Amino acid sequence: MSKRNVAALERSSLVSLDQKLALAKICSHEGVLAGARAAIVASIASAIPTMASVRVLPWARANLNHTAQALIISTVTVASYFVVADKTVLATARKNSFKQPSKLET
Repeated sequence: MSKRNVAALERSSLVSLDQKLALAKICSHEGVLAGARAAIVASIASAIPTMASVRVLPWARANLNHTAQALIISTVTVASYFVVADKTVLATARKNSFKQPSKLET
């Protein structure tokens, strides 16, 4: 191989690496946003029944103190964040992996 071909090959591989890093950053950012949205919805969806049950049910009033209530709500919130963020990152990465690679000028 001539030096010119090697330089062109190195340049194209660096551009390809930069594109892959940019796509990975976009995937992770989309995952964070989707996970945050899911966490907000899950915290509201778990807080309402938890608080209502503590006020209405005698067993819950006697056995679920403030720490237990916070633990229930935060567990649901964190779990939903990680599940949705992971699924979104994987779906976005899968979608990007099926794209045809763009032809680079050499």
